[in-house]
Amino acid sequence: MNLKLKKPLVFFDIESTGLSTTSDRIVEISFVKLSPNGEIKTLTKRINPGIPISAEAEMVHGISNDDIKDCPKFNEVAKTFAQFIEGCDLGGYNCVKFDLPLLVEEFLRLNIDLKIEGRNIVDAQKIFHLMEPRTLSAAYKFYCNKSLENAHSAEADTLATLEVLDAQVIKYNGVKIEDKATGKEITPVENDMAVLHKLSMSNQIDFSARFVYNKLGQPVFNFGKHKDKMVSFVLKSEPGYYDWFMNSDFPLESKKKFTELKIKEMSK
Repeated sequence: MNLKLKKPLVFFDIESTGLSTTSDRIVEISFVKLSPNGEIKTLTKRINPGIPISAEAEMVHGISNDDIKDCPKFNEVAKTFAQFIEGCDLGGYNCVKFDLPLLVEEFLRLNIDLKIEGRNIVDAQKIFHLMEPRTLSAAYKFYCNKSLENAHSAEADTLATLEVLDAQVIKYNGVKIEDKATGKEITPVENDMAVLHKLSMSNQIDFSARFVYNKLGQPVFNFGKHKDKMVSFVLKSEPGYYDWFMNSDFPLESKKKFTELKIKEMSK
């Protein structure tokens, strides 16, 4: 492996009952932990989600309701997962939009705050789409010159993604591209988890990007009637908006971030 790590990096992939990060549940999850000394450990489990797997999801990952009826529920394995990823950076393929927010939601339902602060988040898909827009199978073929067997198996996808990232940091070392926002040349990919975290998370504050940072680094809304307005301004001009948001069907993680922004604003 070529990745330069200061602490362990855990890549993971989730198969679920559907595509909603708030109402769907995990049915299979695989973690692959790469330590700075090169050691690799895996942890893969199927989970009884407690709700039916949609027909569309079953067609993708091939896991049926019968396959997981005798598997442990998430609350029975949550402690094992938390211990496995403790003190680690996190990554995956499209993990910022789906896998990570879904995992955070599962933990928050158990009143467990999976701390993201202090971790680097690395999304190989964002690097891939920026540099070579394609699918995971194509990325594996392009970067690693291998065919992805058992695609949509959590462990196969996770191991492939780790290999893809390892190849990406070598292929794009020193490669410059044009920054669409400024028109200037930048070197976006470096063999540094903090740099890849910034690339993967972009300007997002929460995983569903309801809140983002503007060009001045100020938290602003990224949806609805207050889109592009500063959070601090809306909290002062329309105090009831916070209560509306907290009582609406938004992800728990987004509500947590909004609360943190409100507390920070009140402390000024």
